[in-house]
Formats: sequence, structure tokens, C-alpha cells
Amino acid sequence: MKSDTPTFSIVIPVHNESESLDELVTSIEKAMRPLSTNHEVLFVDDGSTDGTLEKLRHLARTHRQIRVFSFRRNLGKSPALECGFRMAAGDYILTMDADLQDDPGDLQQMYDHLTRERVDMVSGWRRGRQDSILKIVSSKIFNLIVVRMLFGFSFKDMNSGLKLYKADVARGLQLYGGMHRFIPLIASEMGYRVAEVPVRHHERKYGSSKYRATKILTEIPDLLTVFFLIKYTKRPLHFFGRIGSALFALGFVFLMYLAFLWTQGIPIGTRPLLSFGVLLVLVGGQIVFTGLLADLIVNMNQARTQEFPLKYASDGEASSES
Repeated sequence: MKSDTPTFSIVIPVHNESESLDELVTSIEKAMRPLSTNHEVLFVDDGSTDGTLEKLRHLARTHRQIRVFSFRRNLGKSPALECGFRMAAGDYILTMDADLQDDPGDLQQMYDHLTRERVDMVSGWRRGRQDSILKIVSSKIFNLIVVRMLFGFSFKDMNSGLKLYKADVARGLQLYGGMHRFIPLIASEMGYRVAEVPVRHHERKYGSSKYRATKILTEIPDLLTVFFLIKYTKRPLHFFGRIGSALFALGFVFLMYLAFLWTQGIPIGTRPLLSFGVLLVLVGGQIVFTGLLADLIVNMNQARTQEFPLKYASDGEASSES
């Protein structure tokens, strides 16, 4: 039975892509044939309404390596990916989009790079990207400016759907909202080694892109969430303390200025600066206190369920027996 365990699990989130599925399965089979390894294909239907689920069920009946999971409604790409990661049985997990723009033939070079360079995850870099100007420009701004400024990383194409993971990396990710856009960043912060390799990117053949200009607005809150989770999850007082202390100090300066005027016999009771200074002191103090409570909660939870991202551990008793 050991030989039946797949080496590769290909996880594909799908939403209203019924026209491309037959061609997609054919291209996957063609790409996997030279590898001579067992594989499985996991389609996660994200609440499609165009007959995608019916097509997937038909494909699952005619292709034994295909497994299908379906959400009752559209939940988003992050839950779809996490579902695929949890259900995948392979030693390596490849993710790709279902719109035929990603090329499964790039799996070989991604796997070679992963094993040769001994990294934990390989992300595809769509160097010749076939997308609209809006998507390309917004992606470059996002990758080169925002991510580099906030996190200090220089990923060329963080939002590429074509990624190859060691299975434990993918299963260790906790994705929700729009966090699938930040997977290389999250994996790097978790201590995994992430590399990028150039991959092919084709023009969309069927349907229309799910990307809208308004998604730029939704990416900003997701970016702030990731920034806080990565930088301050273990030390929230550092985040709240800086903001609260700055507001408190500013309010204190205003009040000291007004106190000086009062000692000079100048009335201050009707000055708006008095109310503003008191407000800043109170709000700043509350923010610092919130950070203190968050820090206490985090430390209490760590004391109960401490987990270490160990790369290797040796059990003394087990090693002595061997």
C-alpha cells in the first residue's frame, strides 16, 4: 500500500471555470507522464454557479487520480487552498489556478530547484506575465514597494498561483481572508526557506478574470493584518505601546504648554487645545493599557501551549536505544 501514496498532490481552487477543466486535466496528465511518479489532483470548487461542479464530478469518475471537494457557497481562495492542503496526501503539494494561465509543465524545474537548493517552497515568477496592465502595475507596486518597505523582502511575484511546497509547509499554513496573496512572506517568517523560479504564463483562454480594480482596496486591510500577525503577534505591547505612547506624549506636551500659560495668568478653560490634550492623554493611556492586556494574554497562552518551530530534535532515550 505504500506505493499507492502519491508523491505529488496538485491542489487547484476552482470558481466558474467549467470551460477550461477538460484542457487543464489533459495538460496535467501530459506534464506528469515524464515524472513516472504517483500523483493526485485535488479540485476545490469554491461555490461555482456555472456547472463547474458537474464537470468535476464527471472528471472524477473517469480519472481515478482526481478528487473533488466543493463548498456550499463562495468562500474565497484562502479557504479553498487550506482545504486542499488538509486533504492532500502527497509528499509535495503543487498549487495552480484553473484558468490555464499556469503551466503544469513547470513542475519539473520547480521540483529540481527545490531538491537541488534544499529549500522548502518554490514560488513561480511570471516573468512574461500575460495579464492586463492594471494587474501587472498593481502587482509590481505591491511586490516591490509595499512588501519591501514593510517587511524587507524582495519577492518578484508573490501572488503567483503556481507554487510547490513540501507537504509540512503547506499544512502548517493558516489561511483566511486574502492571506493567500502573502504565502511566500508568511512561510519565510515561519522559518522556511523560500525560492523563486521563472515560470511560463499564458493568456486567459476562457471566461474573464476574477480580478477587479476594487481588490486593491481589499488588499490593504489584508496587508495590515499580515503585518501585525508577522511582526507583533508575540509582542503586541510593542505595537500598541508605540502608538499609545506617542499620543500620550503629544497630549502631555499640550497640557504642559497650557499649564505654563496658566501660570502666566492667561485663562485656558475655553481653549480647544485643553480638550484635545486631555483626549490625547486618555486615548494614549488606553491604547497602552490595551497592549499590556494583549501582551499578558499572549504570554499566558504561550505558557500553556508552547510550540517551537524546530528543524530537528533528538530524543535522548530513542537515540540510546538505537
